[in-house]
Amino acid sequence: MVVLNKIYTKSGDAGETALGNGDRVAKHALRVNSYGTVDETNATVGLARLHATGEIDAQLAMIQNDLFDLGADLCRPDMEKDAESEYPVLRMTNAQVDRLEIEIDAMTAKVDPLRSFVLPGGTALAAHLHLCRTVARRAERLAVELSGCEAVNPIAVKYLNRLSDWFFQASRIANANGKEDVLWVPGANR
Repeated sequence: MVVLNKIYTKSGDAGETALGNGDRVAKHALRVNSYGTVDETNATVGLARLHATGEIDAQLAMIQNDLFDLGADLCRPDMEKDAESEYPVLRMTNAQVDRLEIEIDAMTAKVDPLRSFVLPGGTALAAHLHLCRTVARRAERLAVELSGCEAVNPIAVKYLNRLSDWFFQASRIANANGKEDVLWVPGANR
C-alpha cells in the first residue's frame, strides 16, 4: 500500500534518491534513468489517451498500470533477495508480455502489410502513439544497458520491446487501419 502524506521530503536535495530496497544512489544512476524513462513513457501515454477512445483507450489504461509495475520492478535491484523482502516485490510477468502480443496480433490482422516505412504522423492519436513508441524504445535501450552491469528482470526488457511494437501497430490502427499512414518516400526532396 502506498501512502503519500508529504510530497516533498528534502531527502533528494543532495542529488541522491532511494531505490525500492532503500539503497541510496545518485539521481543520475543508470537504474534511475531506466525507471525514470519508463515514467516518461507513461506520461506520453497519458497524452495519447487524450485522443483515444474505446478499445485503444482501455488498452492504454492497462499499459499505464503496467508501466507503474515496470517502474517498481526496475527500481528494485537484488532480485535474488526478493524472498527476503518484508513486502511482496512487484516484478513484471510473462502474462503482461503475452497480453501485448495478443493485442499486437489482433491489430496486425486489421492492417495491410507495409511496403514502405511509416513517418510519425497522421491523426493526433497516431502521432502521440509514435512519440510513445520512441520514448519506450529509449527506455528499452536504458534497461538493456542496465542489464549489462546489474541484475534486471529479463521480462521487464521483453515487455519494453513488445510495448514499442504495440505502439507502432496501434498508430496504424489510429490511422484508419493503416490507410492514412504517412509513408516515407526515399529521396523525395533531392
